[in-house]
Amino acid sequence: MTAPVLGKVEWRPAAEVPELLAAPVRDALGDLAAYAAPIDPGLADTAAFCAEYDVPMDASANCVIVHGKRAGESTYAAVMVLATDRADVNGVIRKHLGVRKISFAAQDDAVSSTGMEYGGITPIGLPAEWPVLVDEAVTRAGLVVIGSGIRGSKILLDGADLAKLPAATVLALAQS
Repeated sequence: MTAPVLGKVEWRPAAEVPELLAAPVRDALGDLAAYAAPIDPGLADTAAFCAEYDVPMDASANCVIVHGKRAGESTYAAVMVLATDRADVNGVIRKHLGVRKISFAAQDDAVSSTGMEYGGITPIGLPAEWPVLVDEAVTRAGLVVIGSGIRGSKILLDGADLAKLPAATVLALAQS
């Protein structure tokens, strides 16, 4: 695999640099054509990362974990949107999950449930029962940068590959 060029980072095939991936991500990566690169953990937040490493915001996708409730039942889901967009959590996502109340998951819950670091959570390697909702724009974006499960690295892959994750559903998730 020839590593693509995007920004001022050195991308290497993710399978060759397992130390750059959280354990659940390593275990779930499978045959996805993914690349990883080390970054300064203090620059893991999307805006800081994009500015420092010359990665366009529209080539970066954020993963947020939401928590919904209905009739005593609790549901977690991952939501993937481009860094330039905002997810319609209280509209499309709440309705799709069939929950009455929805919010962003508490940081401690997200970290303990995923086995990943806050600020590095990614849809690859999440608990199998969690839906992964991917915005249509992410699947059309081409190469996108996502979290690696740790703050000290990022993953680069084709956004369309996120639709291939076992629990993935592609929807129009961005607020208009």
